[in-house]
Amino acid sequence: QVQVTESGGGAVQAGGSLRLSCTVSGFRFDRSWMGWFRQAPGKEREGVSCISRSGGETYYLDEVKGRFTIYRDNAKNILYLQMNNLKPEDTAIYSCATGLRGGKCLSPDVYNYWGQGTQVTVSS
Repeated sequence: QVQVTESGGGAVQAGGSLRLSCTVSGFRFDRSWMGWFRQAPGKEREGVSCISRSGGETYYLDEVKGRFTIYRDNAKNILYLQMNNLKPEDTAIYSCATGLRGGKCLSPDVYNYWGQGTQVTVSS
């Protein structure tokens, strides 16, 4: 059974930083592209960032470019999302996904396995 677990969310003021982590069990971590997604109340889930199996390729939502950094440690089976200069509009539940079936890695429709998510709240 595949389990995906996120951690590291919290409440911060605008301009602050958080680092999210995602661990995976029951699935070969380094065999798949992975992604971070977020969903704010009343909005659809959107892709924030994704990363190739080796970590050599990364993609970002335009709104987070220059502020967020995705990286992975395949030896420890952990995916990270470093979020700096957070803005109130970054407030959402952030989820990690793995098991890419194929297609654009920022699309939420192409992953098999998802975590429950971690809440990020940014106040002004």
